[in-house]
Amino acid sequence: MKQEIDLEKYHQLALQKQAEHRKFLASLKKKPPKNLDKIVQQVHTEVFNEIDCTACANCCKTLGPLFTEADITRIAKYFKMRLPAFEEMYLRVDEDNDKVFKSMPCPFLGGDNLCSIYDVRPKACREFPHTDRKKIYQINHLTMKNTLTCPAAYLFVEKLKTRV
Repeated sequence: MKQEIDLEKYHQLALQKQAEHRKFLASLKKKPPKNLDKIVQQVHTEVFNEIDCTACANCCKTLGPLFTEADITRIAKYFKMRLPAFEEMYLRVDEDNDKVFKSMPCPFLGGDNLCSIYDVRPKACREFPHTDRKKIYQINHLTMKNTLTCPAAYLFVEKLKTRV
């Protein structure tokens, strides 16, 4: 049975630690440790051994990915749909001129928090919350933002602080 994740608790913790996290991540940018990429991979793996994304799926319920043309082509092909039909049914162009879902939660998220298009999901979904990136300090703004939505991102920063 999945252990329930208290999203509000993690959100409040992330809000309380914003200044501390910002300062820590900025320190990594100023003087990254030589083995930072290796530590990041270890911490990422450890966090995702503890956190079951399917017990949360908050990203799928609230954020929504940016769709690349490759994503659109791959998913439309999966549904055996023409590109314009797929886009008309699921996507809109946002204020940054990016293609995103018309509405949230993700239309491909099941009631069991599983993705019905997991094998062909958008690149942004595959990479979220970006905690396994090399040179993690290059995306500090994104990491900070993700700690507010994703319990795993919050735990990642907390654990990383103890390792660096």
